[in-house]
Amino acid sequence: MHRRHLIALGLAACATPALATASLAAPRTYRLGGKGATITYTFMLSGAPVKGTVPVEGADLLVDPENLAASTADVTADVRRARTGLIFATEALKSPSVLDAAQFPLARFQSTRVVLGPGGRISNGASIEGRLTLRGVTRPVRFDANLYRQPGSDANDLTTLIVALKGQVNRRDFGAMGYADLVADTVDIAIDAEITAAR
Repeated sequence: MHRRHLIALGLAACATPALATASLAAPRTYRLGGKGATITYTFMLSGAPVKGTVPVEGADLLVDPENLAASTADVTADVRRARTGLIFATEALKSPSVLDAAQFPLARFQSTRVVLGPGGRISNGASIEGRLTLRGVTRPVRFDANLYRQPGSDANDLTTLIVALKGQVNRRDFGAMGYADLVADTVDIAIDAEITAAR
């Protein structure tokens, strides 16, 4: 149940695949847009899937349209506000043996490498690698990545973008070992976010 790995940034599907050949010169700084970002995690509880969410606290993103591999992300999430559809699971999630939200209220993802997909896109096979810090433990993680323009936007209009990230983490890698008899180690992460270019 440790999905703030999320940390990190991500954001969901749009119809128009973006940024393959955008010809804007300088790298652009982005912040969370009006729709913000949601980290959705899924874990197995007694053999049944349980979903929950963690809000993104803040994100500093740099997108370079002419060198997408140089783009970076630094994202924090507030694990104190993690939720599941089950009250008892939510409380267990934030307990000292799992996320220990009282002592480690924030998780952080810092990208280290962007691997582009076919055609030089952040989509269709692209990935973002980085460091996830959770419960004071930092480990390498990798997310499949997609980055899009808003549907219907002009080809060179990169003012608002949609990002979608998906990956997995092993909670034991971060010392979140509580309730091992009930909860599986692997946690699926999906991050959906809208980001807007800073003015």
